[in-house]
Amino acid sequence: MLRLCVVLIAAAAVILTQTASAEVSGHYLEARTCQVYTGPCFANGEVGLAGKDAVMAWNIREGAHNRVDLQGLNVVVILRADQTLGFQGIKDAKVVRSLIIVDRRADSRQRDALIDFAKQNTGQAADAIARISYAPIEMTLDTSTLSGRLSAGKSVELTTRKAHKGDCICSNESAYYPPLAAVENYAPGVTITGDVKARGLGTTWSIPRSRTAYMATFTYQ
Repeated sequence: MLRLCVVLIAAAAVILTQTASAEVSGHYLEARTCQVYTGPCFANGEVGLAGKDAVMAWNIREGAHNRVDLQGLNVVVILRADQTLGFQGIKDAKVVRSLIIVDRRADSRQRDALIDFAKQNTGQAADAIARISYAPIEMTLDTSTLSGRLSAGKSVELTTRKAHKGDCICSNESAYYPPLAAVENYAPGVTITGDVKARGLGTTWSIPRSRTAYMATFTYQ
């Protein structure tokens, strides 16, 4: 009986270790070329015209993907779609292409894991990757003040803050379009500085002082 208990305890320890290693959590930033903190009247004026471009970024605070430890690393995805990324997010696009930027600090196994992580969390955008590059990525999110910053090589410069009453225009604003990624505890925000140069997608865009950002946390199994 004692031997059986030891075996069961050891088996439980292995299961708990595997479960913990399969969980990834951290911070998420997103910015789009259409307003996400807005009212229906403003949103309707942008449908079909704006919101076809986006940047998604994950800062992995702890955890592993494909049994590879990714703590402290970042990955960024830039999207270019043929339709406004609206209520269904990436699924709204008939054609969408993506560019993945991987944290240069990652080793070869971590790079592969980060690329797969990005693919798994960008839906159909993973089927049309125009380019994968490696660059220094710095990303921070202050969850107390809800202010964020992202720098990814020469491709992305983004600073954000939480939206507040002073950002209201029609007094009917809300988190109109949901975030593009599966996240939790998200808040719509204002892009203070937003410059993207998507080499490989043939697009460059800038969205300063716009209500186009999301800040969030995530936990994936």
